[in-house]
Amino acid sequence: MKVDFLDLKSQYLSIRDEVDKSIKDVLLDTAFTVGKYVEEFERNFAKKHNAKYCVGVNSGTSALHTALMALEIGFGDEVIVPVNTFFATPESISLCGAVPVFVDCEPDYYNIDASKIEELISEKTKSIIAVHLYGHPANMGEIRRIADRYNIILIEDCAQAHLAKLNGRLVGTFGICGCFSFYCSKNLGAYGEGGAIVLNDEGLYKKMMMIRNHGMAQKYHHEIIGHNYRMAGFQGAILDVKLKYLDEWTETRRKNAGLYRRYLSDCKEIILPKEMPDAKHVYHLFVVRCKKRDKLMKFLKDNQIYTGLHYPIPCHLQKAYKNLGYHEGNFPISEKYADEILSLPMSEQLNKDEIKYVAEKIKSFY
Repeated sequence: MKVDFLDLKSQYLSIRDEVDKSIKDVLLDTAFTVGKYVEEFERNFAKKHNAKYCVGVNSGTSALHTALMALEIGFGDEVIVPVNTFFATPESISLCGAVPVFVDCEPDYYNIDASKIEELISEKTKSIIAVHLYGHPANMGEIRRIADRYNIILIEDCAQAHLAKLNGRLVGTFGICGCFSFYCSKNLGAYGEGGAIVLNDEGLYKKMMMIRNHGMAQKYHHEIIGHNYRMAGFQGAILDVKLKYLDEWTETRRKNAGLYRRYLSDCKEIILPKEMPDAKHVYHLFVVRCKKRDKLMKFLKDNQIYTGLHYPIPCHLQKAYKNLGYHEGNFPISEKYADEILSLPMSEQLNKDEIKYVAEKIKSFY
């Protein structure tokens, strides 16, 4: 049996008629850059989050960069960020000229350790970016209390956590804005790249809309320096189709996570992901920790089971951040986990037999 890490083709085939019609509509209307299909998606995505506004952009990285620019974070500023995250999170800070200040992850849920944030706050600290990694919400109650206590801007990186909740509240609504990625592999994925920002501040919204469009509020009138971060019409139309299925797909992912837990519960060599009390994990990734990780990964591949690593090198040890002066040993939990984590196949297309096969092969390896 072959088990792909992610089966985007099967997902497409399940909604093929609707997607094909949406693409044809964009072609017939020649609404290729922003336009009515992006606007419709923005309205629906904002409504989904009980937010007043949504700014559609061309990637999750662009969403983060746009938010930071709109909040005037730049040279001389520091932004506190988890070290255990995809590189785009600190990269967006660096693109603004600001400096990422890294924090280790909490041992159980892999997100930023809120208990270690306060000691890193300085006069230069302008913002905290909380990342909801793998689909699990960060500890937003404590992070929000710290941000409020020190009057620090709180931004959420929701790239992997579409519809994740904490205490019944959707991620992306705890901070001043929530930044999303619609990269094709995401729970809500475009056919290529895409991103969005949800927020409630009208002035900030207008500024972000200018930033994504070369600083223009009116054509050829450039009020500020911006970027070309516009969302393509095709992506807006496709995302609007897929948004209707996101609740259903999310519940399927959660059921699949439950099957993994059942079939791997008696495998002592595997540490399964945990869910924080009152959290709703949406399982963008099903990340386990395991012994003999690299050998297991090869064994599974030899048996046509394809896995991933998220992420093998913590951000502070990346060559691009050598200038920040971090070194091995600074963040022991993230460094330890980087050698143990393994992302098993996970999607709403995965079925019970495939999950059972993956679990059986893992147990046979040990």
